[in-house]
Amino acid sequence: MAEGIVLLHGIFRTKRSMRRLEKFLQQHGYDTLNITYKSTRYAIENIIDAVHPDIEQFAAGKTKLHFIGYSMGGLVIRAYAHKYLLHNMGRVVMLGTPNKGSQVADLVRNLWLYKKLYGPAGQQLFTRQDVFQHIFGELNFELGSIAGISWLDPISSLVIGLPNDGKVSVESTKLDGMKDHLVIRCAHTFFPVNKTAWRQTLHFLQHGFFVR
Repeated sequence: MAEGIVLLHGIFRTKRSMRRLEKFLQQHGYDTLNITYKSTRYAIENIIDAVHPDIEQFAAGKTKLHFIGYSMGGLVIRAYAHKYLLHNMGRVVMLGTPNKGSQVADLVRNLWLYKKLYGPAGQQLFTRQDVFQHIFGELNFELGSIAGISWLDPISSLVIGLPNDGKVSVESTKLDGMKDHLVIRCAHTFFPVNKTAWRQTLHFLQHGFFVR
């Protein structure tokens, strides 16, 4: 029986954004499930219910089921694991996930255009993450989190405070109880296509730690 990997994209993206990373993982012998979910239409607690049937079906027969979450995809994994803890749950890698929220979301969350474009889940990205503890619960899996320290937008970077990836601070990517944490030179937008992130993700899934 093979090990499987579920890939979950970030807000305002689709599974196409994770396709190159998916192919890389397939080349290393993993079965993959790359899911498109309606990231701007539903709240995170509704998203996990929507993706559960596909994940449950994919998990059947797998020795281990690992997860990779880019940006908000990591929050979806946390909520999913809290509600649907799998018996064959493997390791998890998060890429630029705002576990402690984003100061950019704090700044724009009440703007009409942001609300329209990013929907209910966009309102769950602000820095008062304690409000959502009932959704995420305590960490109950092996987590490796990767943060970035490159940015494209100097204004957003100033709002967040250094170091950050242009959307999420390095500090926000951390989570109590995580197994390992790594900082790489990558802007938030480019995590899914960053080959260093690919290699480090693979290493964590295989060994439970990142390469220094």
